[in-house]
Amino acid sequence: MAEESDQEKTESPSLQRLEKAREEGQVLQSRELGTFVVLMTGGATLWWMASGLGQTMSQIVRSGLQFDPGVARDTSYAMDQLSVQFFDAALALLPFLGVVVLATVASPLLLRGWLFSTKAFAPNFKRLNPMSGIKRMFSSQGLIELVKAMAKAGLLGGVAVWLIWTNLGSIVSLSLESPTNAIQHMGDLIGKIFLLISGAMIFIVVIDLPYQIWSFYNKLKMTKEQLRQENKESEGDPHVKARIRAQQREMSRRRMMSEIPTADVVVTNPTHYAVALKYSEGKMGAPRVVAKGADAVAARIREMAAEHNIPMLEAPPLARALFRHTELGDEIPATLYAAVAEVLAYVFQLRHFRQVGGAYPNAPTDLPVPSELDPLQATT
Repeated sequence: MAEESDQEKTESPSLQRLEKAREEGQVLQSRELGTFVVLMTGGATLWWMASGLGQTMSQIVRSGLQFDPGVARDTSYAMDQLSVQFFDAALALLPFLGVVVLATVASPLLLRGWLFSTKAFAPNFKRLNPMSGIKRMFSSQGLIELVKAMAKAGLLGGVAVWLIWTNLGSIVSLSLESPTNAIQHMGDLIGKIFLLISGAMIFIVVIDLPYQIWSFYNKLKMTKEQLRQENKESEGDPHVKARIRAQQREMSRRRMMSEIPTADVVVTNPTHYAVALKYSEGKMGAPRVVAKGADAVAARIREMAAEHNIPMLEAPPLARALFRHTELGDEIPATLYAAVAEVLAYVFQLRHFRQVGGAYPNAPTDLPVPSELDPLQATT
């Protein structure tokens, strides 16, 4: 039973599986949603352009039916006139065609974003197998597509008949109008009916879209064995693990460096270690470590502190103790309260001097750092 359950595709696809499928061109898509967007965009554009487009086409037809009897037998003149009328008609339809093309290109981005995969163009001779085609025709997917096509035809046909019937009076009255007004009104009527018929497809989209989402993820489901193997390959690859750790260290370092401008003081070794402290009275129980580092990182901390005018104090025993016995975001140990209190008192006096003036404060030199917290003294 355990072996059977391991071979059943019961697990949701992993991110790696989804990414691999995307690279192969297998993405979530809904033809009904794309058709709906294109038809609605085209219908709205046609309705908006109906009056002007009708006038332009009417003028093109009118000019095409007029000719000079003197050049009636001149075939070159007729071809020139035909080409001019064709160009005018194409120019009038260009905005409509441009909007439709833009909607056709943009509609797939609603579900899957931008994707270009060369693997989708690779030849697949399995698609030429007639047995596979027959199997797809009589599969559950084929049955669903058949039912969907029948429902779509019935819905759109019913809506079209209803709209034509309710607008039958307007359609008949077109014959009583002048050709120019009739063309304009006919274009407006066609655009409105086309837009309403296209809008009826929203019911199909509402049903089809959830099914396509379920079908897409269901096809990519994995067995428990596949999931275990994928996790093993990902976690066991030393290059992947090293890359992940490097990225994590880099993200942590960036977050740490972004906290340095908010620090109150940076305690240095003076060259090997640097620890940035921050204290907000009433918000913190004790000063916190917002950044710390050794060697190159310590040098970068000192550089950023100098850029943002953060006071720096050379106190090697305190810097070594803070670096060894604290982590980022931790409050300082209680045994270092007295030493850090003297440092913060010096910082507050320095701020007062910078703002008001007066006597320059003396930096503390003999801070009470317990010997057992100083790594250098503890090893001697």
